[in-house]
Amino acid sequence: MNRLAALLGDHRPVLLDGAMGTLLQDSGLEDGHPGELWNLENQDAVRAAHTAYADAGSRVLTTNTFGGTRPRLDMHGLGDRLAEVNRNAARIARSVADGRGLLVAGDLGPTGELMAPLGTLTPEETQALFAEQVVALVEGGIDLVLVETLSDLAEADAALAAAREVAPDLPIVVTMSFDTNLRTMMGVRPGDAVTHLAAAGADAVGANCGRGPEEMEVIAAEMVAARPDGLLLVAQSNAGLPQVVGDHFEYDASAEDMAAHATRLADLGIDLVGGCCGSTPGHVAAIAAALGQAGVR
Repeated sequence: MNRLAALLGDHRPVLLDGAMGTLLQDSGLEDGHPGELWNLENQDAVRAAHTAYADAGSRVLTTNTFGGTRPRLDMHGLGDRLAEVNRNAARIARSVADGRGLLVAGDLGPTGELMAPLGTLTPEETQALFAEQVVALVEGGIDLVLVETLSDLAEADAALAAAREVAPDLPIVVTMSFDTNLRTMMGVRPGDAVTHLAAAGADAVGANCGRGPEEMEVIAAEMVAARPDGLLLVAQSNAGLPQVVGDHFEYDASAEDMAAHATRLADLGIDLVGGCCGSTPGHVAAIAAALGQAGVR
């Protein structure tokens, strides 16, 4: 039995949440400052973001830890507070999820370092970096591990190995970003990612970020075609592409656009649907309504 399917119950698709960084910036997070810092210094704003997604209909809340590995935190002088950053993030999400029967996904983004032979990180070193983060997320009370926005299958393998080592009982979701001619930056195709990561032990595999809903639907169809029995599939598209509006960027897919997109993903057979960059609680609420899930728990 797929561990994630057992956790989610029978209702499909399951609605995930959307972007965190944009909400925190709207709450006053300054450009160039890591959102993870607010797990320490402005927990109310992080809690408010989770609450907004919960109110919109999300069944899974994603911890504010995309940049929570040591190399990324070191860039901001936070490496020595890694455990506190990640543990707090999980506890904040948990505080919103618990009263509503929702799940908390511990979020792991790429380390930002290249693995050998392109870079210097070995598989063992990469696994250790992810394991350190997962330990703290587990201490904070996560229900599953979400590894997202990866380009390199070797990094995905290291993250999977770390999660299996540290949290062997938790389901693992891995999503990659196919933003370069329907491939990842490292040349990985959606179908190949599904085949490889399913064999490596992921409970769910999918795509996030990318170049908007239209491309995501092409990617999703390729993933569905490659899906082995029992594997869940995930899609979290950006809300279109960023456009310069005055002194800032706005994404060009409306809530209605994302809702129609989510319906098409559901028709394709995608099991977990949400949003990525530029998506807001408004987008998620529209998706919930389109999928007939407003108020579904």
